[in-house]
Amino acid sequence: MTDSGCARLSAREAIAAVTGRFAEHLPAGRPAPPDGPLGWNGYGESRARASARTGEEESVVYGTALVGDRECVLVSFEFGFMGGSLGGHTGDRLEAAYALAAERRLPLVSLVATGGSRMQEGMIALTQLQRVARASTSLRAEGLAQIAVLRDPTTGGGWATVGAGADVVLALPGAQIGFAGSRVRPADADPYAYTAEGQLAAGQIDAVVAPEELPGTLGRWLAALAVTGPAQAAPVPDALSAAELPATGWDAVEQARAVARPRAEAYLDAYFAYRLPIGGDRCGGRDPGLLCGVGLHAGRPVAYAAQCGTATRPAGYRTAARLIRLADRLGLPVLTLIDTPGAANDAEAERAGAGAAIADAFAAVAGARVPVTTLVIGEGGSGGALALAAPDNTHVTTDSYFSVIAPELAAAILKRGPDEVRSTADQLRLRPQDLVELGVARSVVGPARATGG
Repeated sequence: MTDSGCARLSAREAIAAVTGRFAEHLPAGRPAPPDGPLGWNGYGESRARASARTGEEESVVYGTALVGDRECVLVSFEFGFMGGSLGGHTGDRLEAAYALAAERRLPLVSLVATGGSRMQEGMIALTQLQRVARASTSLRAEGLAQIAVLRDPTTGGGWATVGAGADVVLALPGAQIGFAGSRVRPADADPYAYTAEGQLAAGQIDAVVAPEELPGTLGRWLAALAVTGPAQAAPVPDALSAAELPATGWDAVEQARAVARPRAEAYLDAYFAYRLPIGGDRCGGRDPGLLCGVGLHAGRPVAYAAQCGTATRPAGYRTAARLIRLADRLGLPVLTLIDTPGAANDAEAERAGAGAAIADAFAAVAGARVPVTTLVIGEGGSGGALALAAPDNTHVTTDSYFSVIAPELAAAILKRGPDEVRSTADQLRLRPQDLVELGVARSVVGPARATGG
């Protein structure tokens, strides 16, 4: 399947590339003037030529489909029909597709290729974006997932509603993606910013997927987001280290900072049969030091947010908050792995809204109705770590610590010398066993797993 370069797939070719079974639906017909609501001279003839060329009556095809072994409602745009543009009848079809998904209790998958709103229908075309937004919001309230696949091109209102409004946004390599199409953007604009790869780097989409991998990726996403029954708490991951409980506070700090200690990637690989990443905060940022997504554990989907030992940036907290709220809406349990010296505190982080992003992560965890399970696997540095920790279901490994502040910083604030850092670490009571005794953690996971409840 390719929509990059010269060989753009038709709507039905795009459907056939991801599913072998598709049953088309059509909305109830409604009359329209030959030249549309504006009486645009020649519009009817343009539509007739587009129909003869593509075999379609409109720029969108929709119906039910089987992707992998999961049923969904599938929407596919026909770019050959007036540039895949949105008009009143396109809105009818899109609204009907969302309604069909709600009626059948199915996720919605959209294969998007559009140039935006149809000029020949003026404001009537533009207001279709409101219809789509309303239909999407209604489907979201039903707890049903929306996945968008961005083909080439995806611009204008179609990108700003069906595309960017989805829960999971995938894109084909090299696809042109942006609110501004190629003919209306500034002449000196950086072309990379309007590509799938540029949008991925900017945190606006979750993954760029090769055409041959798309059917399998979609099938796995549909399986991961198709939840049945109430969410059960994610089991606590097994410890990957055989480290003993630390004797002193400073021992705990050194064990947590050890270069050879198992990191988030190792825990995620051991815990999940497969995982599907989401990336980016949809606000222009990505944090490679915080991994988010949905994985399959013991046959059940679990959402995860895992710190990787670096200072967590505002984009990381916003991405985690987005993931937790999605999991909460769809009924997925959440697993968080804590490992950070703290939140990034440089000037760039402050300009990017560090305080607001951390507050949003706290709020997402606090407001989650699904169970959240937390394992501290390394450093637990202050509020930057606590923001992703479950208040009543946090566990710690033997090679971890959790502290109100790093002992070096605590000593500096208290005007103590470097020779007092170790004793300060003891005073902070940051060892795994201290955390259990204080009631901050429920258990120590590792050789001393029996410690705590």
